[in-house]
Amino acid sequence: MATHAGGLNAAPAVEIRNLVRSFGSRAVLNNLSLDIRKGEFVALLGRSGSGKSTLLRALADLDDTVAGSGRLEAPEKTSVVFQDARLLPWKNVLANVVLGLEAEDAGARARAALAEVGLNGREKAWPMELSGGEQQRVALARSLVRDPELLLADEPFGALDALTRLRMHDLLRQLCARHRPAVLLVTHDVDEAIALADRVLVLDGGEIVADIAVDIPAPRDHGDRRFGEIRNELLGHLGVGAHAPLPA
Repeated sequence: MATHAGGLNAAPAVEIRNLVRSFGSRAVLNNLSLDIRKGEFVALLGRSGSGKSTLLRALADLDDTVAGSGRLEAPEKTSVVFQDARLLPWKNVLANVVLGLEAEDAGARARAALAEVGLNGREKAWPMELSGGEQQRVALARSLVRDPELLLADEPFGALDALTRLRMHDLLRQLCARHRPAVLLVTHDVDEAIALADRVLVLDGGEIVADIAVDIPAPRDHGDRRFGEIRNELLGHLGVGAHAPLPA
């Protein structure tokens, strides 16, 4: 099977045990346990309110005001890519990529990262001059220039048109194979999850109710019989009929 993973015996990059996160009396994450191995690409599906964003924020260490318990071990070198590229409009592309990067060779590393995402020569462009897909490429470069051991992606392609989205899938797949971070992708798109991930998780009621290995060689054909079987299995766990869109 062709995967992004660093092998079945790779050490965990993320270890979560009995994680609880609560808002008032409601437990959004309920004794959740999960391992993500180094180099492994994991996609996370779930209805709105299932706890996906809460889990991502916990891994990104952005939930210090939320009540909770349990053990969570994640790499210090963690980067996050959001649906909104979140570029500073008053800084050019290069300045956005090096933002907060403290290294003598920050400029050279940023130029190399931009070349990786196909934006060499656009270093002096302003964010408003870029298309949505190009802005997300800058966001990817900004994340990867830090050589993260864990890449968290919160619906990074949700605002893109279908063709640009497919191109970004190819780019993300190539970049992850090259840099080999552990990846957790939060998405509402079942086909996107199957196309990209080594494993797809379904979160419901704050618990992981399905953990399905995507045993299809890459590149993956949406019309492949096994692709359809995994899609229908995931939709079943999500409580959605086959071929129906996942509710936002």
